[in-house]
Amino acid sequence: MLKRNAQQLNDILLEFFNENPELKTSVAEHRAVSAWRELLGEGVAHYTKNVYFRRNILHVQLTSSALRAELIMNKQNLIDKLNEHAGMEVVKDIVIR
Repeated sequence: MLKRNAQQLNDILLEFFNENPELKTSVAEHRAVSAWRELLGEGVAHYTKNVYFRRNILHVQLTSSALRAELIMNKQNLIDKLNEHAGMEVVKDIVIR
């Protein structure tokens, strides 16, 4: 049986996320959190205690004060990379403790 209104899955998902911006933002936030370990590697992941998202701010808890100081100096670069990985601008700031 031939379907006349067949669409590609990519188009359907794109339309679904455009109709549900809260869900699209939530998925992008999850991507940003998971990107922390992917983009910064195992070395930083080893010193990372907790990463979570709240109100467009990524909160990161580290166990190394030297690493904390280095990441704070590169904060804007991190924000740009995380937003690029998330696919939209969801990270407005990063709080590193």
